[in-house]
Amino acid sequence: MNEATQPRRAIESGVPDPFPLMHPLLKKNYGNWKWHDRPQPGVLRHVSHSGDTVWTVKAGTQRQMDVHTIRKLCDIADKYAEGHVRFTVRSNCEFMVGDEAMVEPLIEQLESEGFPVGGTGNSVKMISHTQGWLHCDIPGTDASGVVKSLMDEVYEDFKKEEMPNRVQITTSCCQINCGGQGDIAINVQYIKPPKINHDLVANVCERPAVVARCPVAAIRPAMVDGKPSLEVDEKKCICCGACYPPCPPMQINSDESTRLAIWVGGKHSNARSKPTFHKLVAAGVPNNPPRWPEAAEIVKKILYAYKEDGRPWERMGEWIERIGWPRFFEMTDLAFTRHHIDDWRGARRSLNASAHIHF
Repeated sequence: MNEATQPRRAIESGVPDPFPLMHPLLKKNYGNWKWHDRPQPGVLRHVSHSGDTVWTVKAGTQRQMDVHTIRKLCDIADKYAEGHVRFTVRSNCEFMVGDEAMVEPLIEQLESEGFPVGGTGNSVKMISHTQGWLHCDIPGTDASGVVKSLMDEVYEDFKKEEMPNRVQITTSCCQINCGGQGDIAINVQYIKPPKINHDLVANVCERPAVVARCPVAAIRPAMVDGKPSLEVDEKKCICCGACYPPCPPMQINSDESTRLAIWVGGKHSNARSKPTFHKLVAAGVPNNPPRWPEAAEIVKKILYAYKEDGRPWERMGEWIERIGWPRFFEMTDLAFTRHHIDDWRGARRSLNASAHIHF
């Protein structure tokens, strides 16, 4: 077997090599681009110093896809985009085209198959989210279901570039929030400590691992009815749900204890202002599948107040910083409650008691 036919050894760390599957024009002009623009929403145009031009058409998908949908997208890429397609971190589907004459037919085909073209520039981006009930071991809601319901409501704002700046929305199926920071975020809010089924703990849970998992040292071993189990110090517990994955008998989810919370102002980028964490603006929102109307209504109030009052290039957090929080709550018709006051003072005591951190 010669070197040309020898399979490439898999590299299981770092960023995957982009070149083997890259569009030929992108590979040819790598590092040699002259300028780029957006001829219309959902379409990017890159022009190189050599004169080559590549159009990229961005379409939204339903995030969680079956094999038939993936095959459909690949068939569209074969027919209209020279066989080149890629997925973004927000599960948009991008088709690279070297022939301008194929751009409009590609857009028409995508739209006819139910994949809206948009999400570029100052639009509402495809919502990034955690795995929810499909893959995650600690979900309090179906994050992808919230995404589908909300994107149905803001469909036109994905297809048009009419916002002051880009709007990144995230959803998270638990309070650990691996969905990241967003201009608007819909996160699960647990309002009660876990309810323990003591009959199952000894058979299901590795108790030291559960004790170590708690970030505020609120869990300790206990004997209940003569059986080894666990107990929760509810004064320390912050209801984060981290104990549930290693110990399912410590059930954190129920109709009474699981809500949604809306946060605003998060930003990863360093453009114009420093990155920021998002901040709570609505708590105790009903976790109400399958359409989550209460959460959608609050998000739309925030989004359209920002759309009406934000200045060009202002991200949502920058808009709020300019107008002030009292004016924000007034414009969005949201109530300021006790949940917005950060008065928790237990960090030093609980971290000192933790097995992880000592100071």
